[in-house]
Amino acid sequence: MLLPAPLLATTVIGSWSVPEWLERAKTGVHHGHVSRSQLADMHDTAIKAALKDQELAGIDIVSDGELRRDNDIDDVLSRLPGTVVANPVKAHYFDYLDVTLEHPLGDAAPLGLAQDFRFTRAHTDRPVTFSMTGPFSLSRRLRDRAYGDPAELVRGLARVLHTEACALVTAGATLLQLDEPYLAGYPDAAALAVEAVNIVTRDVPATWALHVCYGNRYARPLWEGHYDFLFPAVLDARVDRLVLEFARKGDADLALITRHGWDRGLGVGVVDVKSEQVESVELIAGRIRRALDVVAPERLVVNPDCGLRHLPAAVARHKLRAMVAAAATVRSEVEKR
Repeated sequence: MLLPAPLLATTVIGSWSVPEWLERAKTGVHHGHVSRSQLADMHDTAIKAALKDQELAGIDIVSDGELRRDNDIDDVLSRLPGTVVANPVKAHYFDYLDVTLEHPLGDAAPLGLAQDFRFTRAHTDRPVTFSMTGPFSLSRRLRDRAYGDPAELVRGLARVLHTEACALVTAGATLLQLDEPYLAGYPDAAALAVEAVNIVTRDVPATWALHVCYGNRYARPLWEGHYDFLFPAVLDARVDRLVLEFARKGDADLALITRHGWDRGLGVGVVDVKSEQVESVELIAGRIRRALDVVAPERLVVNPDCGLRHLPAAVARHKLRAMVAAAATVRSEVEKR
């Protein structure tokens, strides 16, 4: 039986702190020191531990921590039919592969993410959110020798992810998320990215979130700016929730939600994942209260700015506990009104 998510539900963006032993094992696979079967067992162990960490912190909607993935790109691109990897051996597991697409993408078979979801679903009684890197961001790391038109490449990737989303729903997934960490670096592509999002989500019966950040590779932003570039294009996105970062950047961009009439859910980033300093409960609660000035509590979800991959596990746990306590404080205030 699944536990219900409360008002001002807390969740995570996707990734979880990667244990040092798992980092060594992931890299070891590339150098022949660890077998693929050994790594698979280690992934299972790490995911169960990540789920327990989230549960103990009080997170309402958990994730698998994306711990089976080397990074946010390679595990999808390297499985696509028609791709060629220049050198599959990495010096470090987190490095990006050099991947070329030689042939147009057809109705590709599922990428295997549904199996990952089934494992996660079997090991927690909390609602599970499952994230996938969006088609626009995937296209930025792929050498295209198949289409010649960047827009057609993005659309082709979107169709593959649509097939994958259907497989995830068949496996029981109800909460799906697309991550577009590269979009902030290509603001003129917002309309194309939204078109591709709609290809992915079309007729897929799930609650969809779209996460747009400014990058989080090695806990550093790739770009800076404001979310103006998303609007008004994102208003056409067939998603139920927009998930944005506000803790690191400040909450000035909350005004865009009101100005452009975004009337769906908002995932508000209230914890800075690029700093190891643990925010106080009161500081996080203040961020939640300011978001409630523009979004009704029924439409607000509380989350970190981005994934927790680059934080030490102890810091990640403390940040999540503070976030959960802050959400509980504000939830009590809302319920007393």
